[in-house]
Amino acid sequence: MADDNFSWIDGERLVRFGRGTEVPLEHYALLTGASKRLPELEEGADVVLEVPPGPVPEVAAAVRDGVGGRPIVAFGGGRVIDAAKGIAGADGLTVAAVPTTLSGAPMTKLHRMPAGVEEWNLVRPSIVIAEPELMASQEPQPRAASAMNALAHAAEALYGPMANPVAEMAALRAAELLAKGLEAPREDRARPALALGAILAGYAVGSAGFALHHLLGQTLVRVTGAPHAGAYAVLLPHTLEAMLPRATDVFRRLADVLGLGSTNPAAVPARVAELAELAGPTKLSDLGVDAGQIDVVVAEALQRPDLGNTPDPPDAAELRAILEAAL
Repeated sequence: MADDNFSWIDGERLVRFGRGTEVPLEHYALLTGASKRLPELEEGADVVLEVPPGPVPEVAAAVRDGVGGRPIVAFGGGRVIDAAKGIAGADGLTVAAVPTTLSGAPMTKLHRMPAGVEEWNLVRPSIVIAEPELMASQEPQPRAASAMNALAHAAEALYGPMANPVAEMAALRAAELLAKGLEAPREDRARPALALGAILAGYAVGSAGFALHHLLGQTLVRVTGAPHAGAYAVLLPHTLEAMLPRATDVFRRLADVLGLGSTNPAAVPARVAELAELAGPTKLSDLGVDAGQIDVVVAEALQRPDLGNTPDPPDAAELRAILEAAL
């Protein structure tokens, strides 16, 4: 098996990694963002629906009727794919994902439901067409931010509520690939490494579940309106610093794949901060977050039941310290 061309059957899911974007579906609704178009996907679609900007529940509701009960092909980043998953869960539909970023959305069943749908039915795409040239096609800084989001998936999988040896192996390989891809001097090496790293990281966090970083990042983005990937990139070194004493053993393994040696886990946050600099802004204030918003973020984070997914869950003072250090 070559890392740059393989098919992977995982339960009901087929993942195809490599060149080509052919989707084995017919008479589908194509959901797409505004930034990229792919004629071959449009030609095979019964209907093409552009997902508008906005939160996933609202944009999913906006295009749900247009889907008309057809299978869905989602072509785009995490927002488009999550909208497709939400509609598929609400209406019992098949969904395929053709990602154009390094989002973990193609590999997880973590998403919100369309506005107006009260019953939760979480689904994951049953087909993932992972084309490295597409997945890593963003401009350098947004791509680096997306890669840091993927690295956060890998790190979180090491201490998530359902952490397990399989997820750990995938996460560590993902972290190694993502770091190499971020620092690769040539695109022909960067794109396959970043794309495969993102797929493995998404698989790992989908298996192990979210904890401190994603809980705090999701709350921060919702309260402040900060850009998702950029905020996660800024926040990651600080949430890792908080997790270091809670998960020192797995940090030793993470340090090893990041080139630091297994005896130097305390260096992981600083190493990740170096990688995060490639994403541009290094402070939340550079992304428009104001110190006056911190108390609201902390208060809302404390209300989330999934805070208990974090070993020794942080209290208000620790959450505030993490956010202030990132500010």
